[in-house]
Amino acid sequence: MIQKISRNFFSSLSNNKVLNKGARRWGLKLGASKVVAGLTVESAIEKIKDLNDSGRMVTLDHLGEFVSDEQEAREALQESLHTLDVLHEHGVHCTLSVKLTKLGLDVDEALCWQQISTLCEHAANYGNTINIDMENYARYDQTLEFLRALRKTYDNVGTVLQSYLHRGIADTEQLAGIPLRIVKGAYKESPTVAYQDKTDIDENFVKMVQTHLRNESYTAIGTHDHKIIAEIKAFTEKNHIPREMFEFQMLYGFRDDLQQTLVDEGYRFRTYVPFGHDWYGYFMRRLAERPQNVTFALRGMFSK
Repeated sequence: MIQKISRNFFSSLSNNKVLNKGARRWGLKLGASKVVAGLTVESAIEKIKDLNDSGRMVTLDHLGEFVSDEQEAREALQESLHTLDVLHEHGVHCTLSVKLTKLGLDVDEALCWQQISTLCEHAANYGNTINIDMENYARYDQTLEFLRALRKTYDNVGTVLQSYLHRGIADTEQLAGIPLRIVKGAYKESPTVAYQDKTDIDENFVKMVQTHLRNESYTAIGTHDHKIIAEIKAFTEKNHIPREMFEFQMLYGFRDDLQQTLVDEGYRFRTYVPFGHDWYGYFMRRLAERPQNVTFALRGMFSK
């Protein structure tokens, strides 16, 4: 019960626009600097290099979502293009993750289409990849429609599927051949569309990963759960799935020891590294996921 209250509390805070605006003035306080690499790509680049040096690939997330202003959406594109430029200039092994609402999905679909197409084209010129982050269920079908349309022109774009959704397996089957990141899901969703019990979510997660791998499709396995990781490792070994077909992923600032262990064991590994001024919603969802993360954040506050 306490865990459910905590999740609901922090999930509601993540959508508070007043607090989100205030967070821009706070900087990376409240422990956020432990899980957000910096406010600009320039401030995050050394951390990306350190991760690369340790054997970890990176996907960089320029934080921000639910943009409702056209000018802000256009500025977001320019910032993302600049991010790709900086990644290329420094020669780091790092892809870019982006949310469609940051590029104007809620403002105008045509604008968003133009912007995400421009971003995919720019990334392709550098031999880089764009991963479209999945957002809440209200934008789910739109995101998949954009992905399918983009894949007709660009093979350097993939997306994320969430195992707390009832339709997770069906959508995994339909997206065979497309690179997918499988995660559990961090938004508060209705029981009509999403599992509410952790056991159901975990079971669906494993099934989705196994389904995509059986379909010979590249799979990013986004979890910090060592039991699930052990199960996936056993599955890939039993079914002779080459390690080049999948990678494990974890969030920046979490379980660094396990991240490095997987690298040392010879698995492909990618750290999801967020940066940017719009860190508040991301940080609140991390607190909502597990009560232990609140203690983690408090340690960050008082260790300055």
